[in-house]
Amino acid sequence: MPKMKTHSGTKKRMWLTGSGHVRRGTAGLSHMMRGKSANRLRRLRKNSLISPTHEKMVKRLLPYGRA
Repeated sequence: MPKMKTHSGTKKRMWLTGSGHVRRGTAGLSHMMRGKSANRLRRLRKNSLISPTHEKMVKRLLPYGRA
C-alpha cells in the first residue's frame, strides 16, 4: 500500500500533542494590534486546542502526526 500524503497547509498550522489532541495557533495576531488591548494580545499569544468535533477530520489530514 502506498504512503499517505500529509496535507501541506495543515502541517504548517497544526500539530499533535502527546495525548493525541490537535493544537493550533490563535487567529487575529498578524496585524492591527493598536486596536486590541494588552490583555487580549497576551491571550492571543497562547495556542489553543481544536474542537473535538473537528479532531477526526484534522487527524486524517495529518496521518503521521507532527512533533
